[in-house]
Amino acid sequence: MTTEPGEPQEAQPKEAESFPETATHSTPKQEGEGALSQSQAQRSLAEDSASHLSSNSWIARSPARNPLSFRTMQTKVTLLDGSLFTCTVEKRARGVQLFEKVCEHINLLEKDYFALSFKDADNNKNWLDPSKEMKKQVRGVPWNFSFNVKFYPPDPAQLSEDITRYFLCLQLRQDIVSGRLPCSFATHTVLGSYTIQSELGDYDPDECGSDDVSQLSFAPNQTKEMEEKIMELHRTYRGMTPAEAEMHFLENVKKLSMYGVDLHHAKDSEGVAIMLGVCSSGLLVYRDRLRINRFSWPKILKISYKRNNFYIKIRPGEFDQFESTIGFKLLNHRAAKRLWKVCVEHHSFFRLMSPEETPKKVLSLGSKFRYSGRTQIQSRRASAQISRPAPHFPRCVSKRNMLSRSLDGGTLHDHPRTGPVYGPSGSNSCTVLMVVYQ
Repeated sequence: MTTEPGEPQEAQPKEAESFPETATHSTPKQEGEGALSQSQAQRSLAEDSASHLSSNSWIARSPARNPLSFRTMQTKVTLLDGSLFTCTVEKRARGVQLFEKVCEHINLLEKDYFALSFKDADNNKNWLDPSKEMKKQVRGVPWNFSFNVKFYPPDPAQLSEDITRYFLCLQLRQDIVSGRLPCSFATHTVLGSYTIQSELGDYDPDECGSDDVSQLSFAPNQTKEMEEKIMELHRTYRGMTPAEAEMHFLENVKKLSMYGVDLHHAKDSEGVAIMLGVCSSGLLVYRDRLRINRFSWPKILKISYKRNNFYIKIRPGEFDQFESTIGFKLLNHRAAKRLWKVCVEHHSFFRLMSPEETPKKVLSLGSKFRYSGRTQIQSRRASAQISRPAPHFPRCVSKRNMLSRSLDGGTLHDHPRTGPVYGPSGSNSCTVLMVVYQ
């Protein structure tokens, strides 16, 4: 009888002779077979002894497996400058533990605007929940993450430290070059000129020639005319510090209509393909790249989802008597839940004084998900308490890269450039990658 681990074992007899003779063999004895001779018995005993010694020596030579390898996982985080940060975390660790390690590595204190993202098995972007265990969120894919801006501040000037604004600039440059943040020709030239001033400093004919500028990325469809206009503007910025150039960059980019908008594919009640955008001010509706509707957070009473449907309940207007509910259809249930969570987080961060508490009732209906981080008001209060000297950090130059494949499925160019990494670790290696969609 076999026993499960933890069950008491039956007492085994000390001598095999107490069992019937046929029970001492795994196969029945053949007819005519007698007892073993003394020499055969001695030879069998010697073979058993040699086999026992060989087994013991094999066990002694086999390396002991590290028990920690079963409880830890190697993670890779792609930072905003394109460099790779690797560390080992426990499989049961929560998302906040990895996030804190990344922020410590890059010397970032104003971290509430940032988060870690990962791609699931269907190549959909998901935000890592800091309050949940990572192994319950990242399933079936390698533990590869990206450090990104999650909440775009409406007024970047209210950020306390230059290093925070620099990371925001890096994210926005990626958004512009990838096409997620569309700009006009004039805006591309202005933003590109501030980018050169931040990364290369004052105009120098020997270092800022047309060939050098053409190696930098400013727009998805970069032209020679655009590069010449950027050089023309760059000549007028002599004496401007990198921090000042980044502030001018942010003051211009925050005015763009798609600044900080997180887009999700959907369909309206008539089955027409649309895009739903979540931002600091509310929920936006786009059709054929044009905004056709806007629902501000104060106007929205309730957001919910059921199966692959996403609903918003709207306050009655000036001439309306009753509340109205508007529904949208998404690809599947996971897409609807993902959009709902993004709306909950943006509303909580930008509108609430403090995050709501998670419901504690065992039999409460609906999802228990609540935004668990600090709100924008709490983050600004914490930033006002920062008393350290302004951290010094070098700025990496983002170059146009060789043809390769990006994580988002677009086309990127990859010419690795080695430069210093900002952070307290003192590492001096950095691979700069800028995504260029074609």
